Amino acid sequence: MRVFVTGATGFIGSAVVSELIDAGHEVLGLARSDAGAAALAAAGAEVHRGDLNDLESLRDGAAASDGVIHCAYIHDFSQMEQAAHTNNRAIEALGAALEGSDRPLVVTSGTALVAPGRLATEADTAAGGGHPRVESERIAMALASRGVRVSILRPPPSVHGEGDHGFVPVLIDIARTKGVSAYVGDGANRWPAVHRLDAAHLYRLALESAPAGMVLHAVGEEGVPTREIAEVIGRHLDLPVVSVEPDAASDHFGWIGAFFALDVPASSALTRERMGWQPTHPGLIADLDVGHCFQLQAVAR
Repeated sequence: MRVFVTGATGFIGSAVVSELIDAGHEVLGLARSDAGAAALAAAGAEVHRGDLNDLESLRDGAAASDGVIHCAYIHDFSQMEQAAHTNNRAIEALGAALEGSDRPLVVTSGTALVAPGRLATEADTAAGGGHPRVESERIAMALASRGVRVSILRPPPSVHGEGDHGFVPVLIDIARTKGVSAYVGDGANRWPAVHRLDAAHLYRLALESAPAGMVLHAVGEEGVPTREIAEVIGRHLDLPVVSVEPDAASDHFGWIGAFFALDVPASSALTRERMGWQPTHPGLIADLDVGHCFQLQAVAR
């Protein structure tokens, strides 16, 4: 299958590209820079230049492929609403190119806004008070009635592995700066997690066989207590581990404080049953204990 992958040079997308090529698929990867194009070519993918704001490029890439995996997202937390609207327009453009073909489109969402405070499942409709990031699921699901074999894949807040530059590395950097590794309240709130290679495998399974309208959770661990995350960071950085009161979380952590205080466990039981997906790579704490994330932070500084 010839597969168009957006976000193909990102942390998750690059793993998806390798997973697809290793399974015998051809990959057309979206690249917005010369460096990204070179990385894709080195990985064995064909390069398609463009970005999420270039809707014509997105339509052309999708039209030239047998299926699409949409991993790209502009992770600018200073302009969250604008980033979400850009993503929604991109989904609409990709869907328009696939309309009436029954070709697969795998759209990335997330588990964090599905059911805060309780165990989220694939059967849950994303909550979030009408936030446009949540609206992306509604836009994607509407494509199923237009002849697109669309599926929604929800990764958890922590997708980890070597090269991670997501939420946990941000927490590591904050701990270095503050001189303590902190958690919010009693630290019992939970973050689900998955290794990037396990997530990449599920993306491929969704592309190959998920029926239209299916929601999948790429969750390897239902919920890691945030106190345990803080403890492993403190252990590796030789820093004290402390509690921060909820009303002081923003002052201590900055923009990530609200996220780190969330209790957002998520299940992948239905995904495992329906897709035969079984994560095989290390969990979050074991992966952090390997130490690569701390080495990367040291180099970055």
